[in-house]
Amino acid sequence: MDDAPPLLTAVVSDTTAGGRLDRFLADAWPDLSRARVISLIQAGAVQVDPPQAKPLIPASKVRAGEVYIAVPPPPLEAEPQPEAIPLTVIYEDADLIVIDKPAGLTVHPAPGNYTGTLVNALLHHCGDSLSGIGGVRRPGIVHRIDKDTSGLLVVAKNDHAHNGLAVQFAQHTVRRIYTAYVWGTPAPRAGRIEGAIGRDPKNRKRMAITPGGKAAVTHYKVARVFGFGASEITCQLETGRTHQIRVHMTESGWPLIGDPLYGRISRNRKAQLPEPGLSAALNFGRQALHAGVIGFAHPRSNAYLEFEQPPSADLSALAAELAASTDAGLKPPRDQD
Repeated sequence: MDDAPPLLTAVVSDTTAGGRLDRFLADAWPDLSRARVISLIQAGAVQVDPPQAKPLIPASKVRAGEVYIAVPPPPLEAEPQPEAIPLTVIYEDADLIVIDKPAGLTVHPAPGNYTGTLVNALLHHCGDSLSGIGGVRRPGIVHRIDKDTSGLLVVAKNDHAHNGLAVQFAQHTVRRIYTAYVWGTPAPRAGRIEGAIGRDPKNRKRMAITPGGKAAVTHYKVARVFGFGASEITCQLETGRTHQIRVHMTESGWPLIGDPLYGRISRNRKAQLPEPGLSAALNFGRQALHAGVIGFAHPRSNAYLEFEQPPSADLSALAAELAASTDAGLKPPRDQD
């Protein structure tokens, strides 16, 4: 006879009363990520005693004395099928794997794009060892980078690693540094950009700085200036919101080269970048963004691990064209305080 699935219980105390249900249960059940808790609530797998007239939702407020009970269903077999897609593995052990994702590779399946993703490749490479709490379509995925952004991504191979990494991402202790190529020259040459990011109310496909968004902070530094027209910068994320660097740089006046969603530039800006750099920038087929550094505490040993990967070949070629276009007679703009 098979063992019954484990029963999870949590009692609301006076000190925890009044908080959101999803946060309370995520704290009470540390083996489950908050995303997993939310999915259980939404699936009706969480019950409360005494019963309530209204269905439970993640934002429900908990009351002292309530007892919450859940029987988590076993992780479902991932619907995506393994595919023999080549992977550039930077590091791998029994708990996690660090991948250098190429531009053009989607991280996880989504409507209209169920094959050819990083998840399909990981299922082939790792077999059934990927963490189940990432969900059916996102096994092992703790964070993601955009399809057309290249660079480093860490993936959990078991639930312990998934939880440990998820906590670090939630607490913003993971070190993430990106290389980007932007139109213009940021001034000052180093700074901090802060602006809450949410869905653009005028275009749901875009993100924007909006009062109702989530807090977002990006630290940037200019690494190279190409005449007046373009710059190479590094961006260190303090938070990790959707399209964060792309939105922050655009809103600050320095959109990413090649960005199809945020990268519109003025005719005057184009005139500041001579050939061959102008053609290279205008014809670059994706946002010029690369996740070059990731650092975190190993979820089992707590040892700090950091990995660095240079920009991909297409970005290196873009940089070479931009450098070739720099007019030796033009002086880049001076730093501004």
